[in-house]
Amino acid sequence: MREVAFIKQNKEKWLEFEQAIFGKSKKNPDELASLYIHLVNDLAYAQTYYAKSKTVVYLNHLASQTYQKIYKTKREDTNRLVYFFKTEVPLLVYEYRRYILYAFIIFILLTSIGVVSAKNDDSFVRVILGDHYVNMTLENIKDGNPVAVYKSGSNWGSFVGITLNNLKVGALSYLFGIFLGIGTFWVLLQNCIMLGSFQTFFYQQGVFWESVRGIWIHGSMEIFAMVIEAGAGFALGASILFPKTFSRFNSFKIGFKNTFKIFLSTMPFTLIAGFLEGFITRYSIDMPKVLSVGIILTTLGIISFYYLIYPFIVNKKLKAKNVSII
Repeated sequence: MREVAFIKQNKEKWLEFEQAIFGKSKKNPDELASLYIHLVNDLAYAQTYYAKSKTVVYLNHLASQTYQKIYKTKREDTNRLVYFFKTEVPLLVYEYRRYILYAFIIFILLTSIGVVSAKNDDSFVRVILGDHYVNMTLENIKDGNPVAVYKSGSNWGSFVGITLNNLKVGALSYLFGIFLGIGTFWVLLQNCIMLGSFQTFFYQQGVFWESVRGIWIHGSMEIFAMVIEAGAGFALGASILFPKTFSRFNSFKIGFKNTFKIFLSTMPFTLIAGFLEGFITRYSIDMPKVLSVGIILTTLGIISFYYLIYPFIVNKKLKAKNVSII
């Protein structure tokens, strides 16, 4: 059967799927399950005969959304929060994995620009960080504690202030994606240039590893979460730029609904990073090296596993149930 004829034959049925999924009509779980079986059959047929066409992309998306709607409706004994972090977010991260990859690539490139700029221009760090911060840090280095700045203020005050600021930066990074991803790029640019020049400054002062032991106790989760938020922002912008088979407005609605969940998932990691910065980082110079390095590797390992490995595990389980996430 020609693809055009296949689409014409099943168009009305697929529109019914869309209405059921996106709230235009109400279906009970049994009806959804019946529709889902037909949809999976259509998807299998399309994958066999039109493997590289937009029809497969469209049906893939409908199949994944239909499955999630059925699963959510039937999981009466499952805690909503557990489902959100255990299944829903990993599936969305897998679906938008390309944008998270783009965010990591851009992060590395922009941070490298900060490193090169600071290395080749002695005044660059002062332009980025300010004279007061640089002079204070130089004094701290002379006193034997390069990261003494983290000892300023009370534990709780630091925790609250730092966490609120990090949440604000993350929200801006994500929400500015609405400007076709340009706003997200701008927020990432500012933070990456600062990070690159900041670490290069410590390297030039001969206290690089001392700074790493302190900064990355909280920085592993803080910076990683920032990149994930940027990936969500790029995906939000892409939903406007590339609507695929949906109208631009409907594509944006779907994109916002999905990427906002990814953004929300970063908040616990941002809170943990704020706690570590407020309560633990200030003692980094005094704690055993093995402990500080252990904290860094543990926090980095947890967030890396959740966003880079676990989504593939969840997707693999779904594939066994005949659902393919794009």
